[in-house]
Amino acid sequence: MTFLSGTGVRCARTVVAAGVCAGLLGVLLTGCSADGSSDAAEPQGSSASAADSTPPSPATTEPTSVPTDSPVAVTAAPPPAPSTADTLPSEPTGTSALWGQRYSGTAQVTVDVYDYCSADGSRRFADTKTYSMNATLDLDRPRTGEDGTESNPFSLQLAVGQPSEAGAMSFWSSAVSTVSSQDLAGNPRDPNLLLTYWELAWDDGDLSGRLTDPHTEQAVALNLLNWPSLLVPCRSDLGELPGGYPHAVAEGTTLDGDIEGGNANLTAQGSTGDGQLEFRFDFVGAST
Repeated sequence: MTFLSGTGVRCARTVVAAGVCAGLLGVLLTGCSADGSSDAAEPQGSSASAADSTPPSPATTEPTSVPTDSPVAVTAAPPPAPSTADTLPSEPTGTSALWGQRYSGTAQVTVDVYDYCSADGSRRFADTKTYSMNATLDLDRPRTGEDGTESNPFSLQLAVGQPSEAGAMSFWSSAVSTVSSQDLAGNPRDPNLLLTYWELAWDDGDLSGRLTDPHTEQAVALNLLNWPSLLVPCRSDLGELPGGYPHAVAEGTTLDGDIEGGNANLTAQGSTGDGQLEFRFDFVGAST
């Protein structure tokens, strides 16, 4: 059954097919009426001229029939008006919600010192120190350089203490080197080289990370532990160099804990590449 808009006319067609082996018999029954019912065709003796001579009443100014093969204009329904929820910007979710966050707090640091001052020159334990230092953790979108984008869920920068303090540390998940177009060996390098130091994973608040490349060969070591050095090796009685000395943190150093909402609780454990220092710190901070 087909409805034609604007005419108030309903047309019905029925097709009956039967007798596949005997042939195809088709009967088309078509009836049109202004009141929507299906009537039989008028007999040939009826007069059409009398109907034509009668002026139409205001209620029948529309045509009473439309050929079934006439084209029918179809107007699509207007799209639904957007709801208020659709027009408001969505809140960032997952790791993107952490981009731009800073956490401030304190870190409890323990440093074990080793030297090679034994009689046979082997490595030995010499001392241990503990500190409590102010610390900040900054998270942002992954860094991008000429050769790609950091694969971590966010870039991470963790600073423990002031750079000149003994026991101060800095962790960088990545950096873009723009200082020099050559490394220490004179080999050319991209002036916008992306350096990734850490492999980080974050899942529903749980953070785990591992330092995979200190980039000491590129002379861009940014994961550092500051520690004073003796004026003369194995002669602590002669004093230390002022200001401390930055030791590159070694591959395999780990960083684990929770970063969720407004709080961060992280633990780092590792050593320096020269084997002289082993460290651990516990950081507790709140979003600022």
